[in-house]
This record gives sequence, C-alpha cells and structure tokens, in this order.
Amino acid sequence: MRKKEFDSIDWEPKIIGFLCKWCSYAGADLAGSSRLIYPPSINIIRVPCTSRIKPHFVVKAFATGIDGVLISGCHPGSCHYVNGNYKARRRFSVLRRLIEFMGMDPRRLQMSWVSASEGFKWADVVRKATEEIRQLGPNRLFIEGET
Repeated sequence: MRKKEFDSIDWEPKIIGFLCKWCSYAGADLAGSSRLIYPPSINIIRVPCTSRIKPHFVVKAFATGIDGVLISGCHPGSCHYVNGNYKARRRFSVLRRLIEFMGMDPRRLQMSWVSASEGFKWADVVRKATEEIRQLGPNRLFIEGET
C-alpha cells in the first residue's frame, strides 16, 4: 500500500490548546467576542491552571494523531494559583525533550502566555502556531506501518 501524500495547500493542522481558565481562555473568549479572525485549527481544552496539564495528556494527544499542542496560561508572576505557571514552564521544557526523544519535532509543542485582556495576542499566537505546524506537515509518528 502506498503512503498517502498530503496536499500542503488543502491540509489544515489539528491543534489541541490547553488553556488556563483564568487568563488564556478568557483571552481566547475575548478574541471570539471581538470577532477576531484566526485559524479554526485549534480545539481548546480549558484547565484550571497550566500546572494541571499532565505530561500524558500531551503524549496522548500526539498518539491520537493531533499535529500540534499549544499550552497557554497566565503571564509568569500573575498566576491565580501563585506559582502554577512556573511549574508548567518547567514541565514544558521537559516535555519538549521527551517528544524529541520520541522522534517528533519539538516545535509541535508550543507554549505562550496570554492574559484575559490580550485577545489580539491570542489570535496572533494561534496564527503563528498554525503556520509553523502546517510547515511541519501531518503528525505521522504513530501511524502504523510508517516511519
């Protein structure tokens, strides 16, 4: 059976966004209510704090065929749970090394800091993440029979 080539013009990446409910989710909500245009390639999962994102959530997303993961939370020093975003930042660093060890391009995992008042920034972050992941192509690491 031949590998199916992807058409980079028609293909849109599938991205999961884990967003802090206090800041980044509110920023995404502001972008939506302000009718800002950004790619619809991201599916948002709201979490109480970015520190609650367990590594296996990210690995599982990639294992199910997701092309990219974006973690977004409160700016450092502004966490509603005092130091949750610092924990998330440390975990993110380790996670990038883990997915690289698994054989994936670490650019498929991204992190950003977006506050509740930064709807324009949220739209820009999603645009940039989508474009970078689009350039990487589909996540084929876990497709049986492909290397």
